[in-house]
Parts: sequence; C-alpha cells; structure tokens
Amino acid sequence: MKRRDFDGAARDLMGWLMHEKAGLRVQASNATAQTGTVVLLRLGPGPLSLPFPCRVVQVFDEPRRKGFAYGTLPGHPESGEEQFVLDHERDGAIRFTVTGVSRPASLLASLGGPTSRAVQDGMTQRYLAALDEL
Repeated sequence: MKRRDFDGAARDLMGWLMHEKAGLRVQASNATAQTGTVVLLRLGPGPLSLPFPCRVVQVFDEPRRKGFAYGTLPGHPESGEEQFVLDHERDGAIRFTVTGVSRPASLLASLGGPTSRAVQDGMTQRYLAALDEL
C-alpha cells in the first residue's frame, strides 16, 4: 500500500470510510467498528441496491495492528466472514490484508457461480484501492 499514515488509515477503516469510498452505502449501529456492531452495506442504485447485512465479530486494536472481522447476517447473499487488517511494519510500510471465507446463502449467489466470485474479488480490489486513496 502506498499510504504511510497508519493512524489515519486505521480511522478510515474503523469508521467505515473505506467501505463508502469503495462504493457501498453504510448504515451502522456504531460510528466505528466495535464487536457487536451491526452494519447494513448496500451496493447499487436506490431501491435496486443489494443489501449486505453483517455483524462485527472481532476487533484488532494493537499498537501496530488495527482492523476487524464481520460475519454475514440473514439477508446477505453469502454466508461467511470477512476480515480487514492493517499492519504497521517496522520499516514504516502499511500492509492491508482482506481475507474472506464464504459460501452462497441465496439463490442469487448460488446461480451466480463464477460471477459471484468475480464480484467478491472486484469488491476486494475496490477496498484495497479505496483505503489507499483516502
């Protein structure tokens, strides 16, 4: 990642700004990701948008490591968990890792097959670019 301000990157990640910059509309029960926070992410225009409800299940809050993981809730097209972690390396570099494990939880995702995987991969790339651009 090109970005060098670890604290700023952590604020943007934990405050949902990365998700917004990646093109999602965010409604969260807390302004920052905390264990138990429920977040409704929406992708697409207005009433045609797809809902992605999730709950934060883990938070990483160490001096050189920040981030969180959320699990999907009913209504999400996938069933699984996604983790977003920033590591501040000793040389000053920031490493941002997005890890996800999921399986289809809806007819849409099941029928999507390789297209569903491509959409997930595309979102991961949008997350990576968004955090670097903020």
